[in-house]
This record gives sequence, structure tokens and C-alpha cells, in this order.
Amino acid sequence: MATYSKQLQKIVDAYLEDMQPWPASTHEIAAWAVRKRIWQPQPSSIIDQCANQLAKAMREEHIVDPQGRNVRAKHVAKTARDGEQVPLWADIRTASREHMSIAFQQRRQQIVGDCKQLKTDLDSFNENRNMHDPIQMIFDFTYDLEEAMASV
Repeated sequence: MATYSKQLQKIVDAYLEDMQPWPASTHEIAAWAVRKRIWQPQPSSIIDQCANQLAKAMREEHIVDPQGRNVRAKHVAKTARDGEQVPLWADIRTASREHMSIAFQQRRQQIVGDCKQLKTDLDSFNENRNMHDPIQMIFDFTYDLEEAMASV
């Protein structure tokens, strides 16, 4: 885990130690951290913040395709550039097949990773805190996709 992530985790720990409301939103924790002067923006974090906001905005941009479907306009693919992986954005209307193939494969892997972590968290909760009434989860999304596509 990155050092900066550990620093941020310590801010959350300090928030809890200060007996602040919990559960809490990240905005509540951030406002507390700024008020307490535990966190201050660094010049590089301002650029990172702008980049993250741009990425969020691009993920949220949708268009209607010729068939009337609401589709995401901008897609990111991590690509090797000068020996490191760089996230490059492209528009679905002009992107190369190669870019889109990479973007779709990487998004699928993110979904698999999320499902794997969800299963690990679920199993841990059921085995350690909820043995008598385990929460059940199905990870086959076939019917969910069919139902979602039928309601479009």
C-alpha cells in the first residue's frame, strides 16, 4: 500500500479517536481533517485532484448511439508509455478498436476484482460475525443483465 494511503488511513483513525460521528461520509471526515489542519493540499495533490475530477467527469459523460442506447462516451485504457503504465482516455466515437478492446478488458477485470473482494468480505462477515444467518450472494450476473437489458 502506498505511503500516502497509509497517511490518509491514519487520518480516518484520528477522526474515530476524536469520537466523531460514525458511520461518516468522506466529506465529513475531510472537513474535520481540514478544520483540524491534519490535512492540507500539496501542489501535486491539486493536480491529482484536478485529474481525478476530470476522470470522474469523463466516466459520467454519456451519449445516445444510433440505436438509441445510452453509452459511455469516454473510455480509459492503461497503456505502456516510456516504460510505465499510463491511463489514456479516448472517445468511443473515434477510438481505435485496439484502445476499446483494452479498455473493455480492463473494466471487466475491475469488475472481477470487485466481485472477488466482495466475496472475501462477505465470507469474513458471515464466518466471524454472522454464522447463524449468513448473507447469501450470487455472483452469476446472467439474469441481472437480462433483466436490466429488458427494462431499457
